[in-house]
Amino acid sequence: VLDDLGDGAVLTGGAEVRLEGDRLYGRGACDAKGIAAAMMVAAQRLAEAGEERVDLLFVVGEEKGSPGARAANRLPATSRFLVNGEPTESKLASGCKGAQRVIVRVRGREAHSAYAHLGESALEAMLDLLPKLRDVSLPTDPILGETTYNIGVLRAGTEANIVPGLAEAEIMIRLVGDIEPVRAAFTLWAGDRAELVWGSHIPAQHFQTISGFEVEPVAYTSDIPLLDRWGSPLLFGPGSIHVAHTPIEYIDVAELHASADAYVRIVRTLLA
Repeated sequence: VLDDLGDGAVLTGGAEVRLEGDRLYGRGACDAKGIAAAMMVAAQRLAEAGEERVDLLFVVGEEKGSPGARAANRLPATSRFLVNGEPTESKLASGCKGAQRVIVRVRGREAHSAYAHLGESALEAMLDLLPKLRDVSLPTDPILGETTYNIGVLRAGTEANIVPGLAEAEIMIRLVGDIEPVRAAFTLWAGDRAELVWGSHIPAQHFQTISGFEVEPVAYTSDIPLLDRWGSPLLFGPGSIHVAHTPIEYIDVAELHASADAYVRIVRTLLA
């Protein structure tokens, strides 16, 4: 299975495709068009060798609510294993973090900025609150490491001459275990100073691995939790997530070729 085939968030706004030395540059080179190519080559080799128990599943929209995976999971599925493609630097992932979105909403009272003392700035209250998040104790996991978060968006006010009556912060939390302790910690942190609006939640995962591959957990998530009808999951792919979604996204050509061999080896091991 491959996430994000044809997803606009991955394709648009990148540099033109080019080959420089041993690197193929372009949006989607490693996440995930290169992986798609490697999977198709591997499937062809397996078919030519008489293996008829392998199918390819390409889904879209992992970055935007995963409509492809959700639709696929409604289809009849009899597969025993699901080998998901993400850039793992050609290592088998032992697990991946989950994800939880939350909006922090602080309300104040608008006033003319010339008489700011007559209002209550929601933005100033938000700026007082957010640094205290650093002191919140969050769960850890021996394999996946620490729960982390990113304050990615901050919105407040409408005009410079108006005291902001509303401030919002959008936070992405990377989970290593159960969501409930995290929600409890954030709720205690917010107290009566802010409203928390919880969004979509994808749980953390631990994956099957096989011998002969380097193994390492990854901090991102994938569509695997939404494809739970498709068999025991594994996560593997060429390329690095550190350059994915960037103007310098690339994949090493040698690693790309080797990954096709690796997919063949994974399939044969699983079906042996």
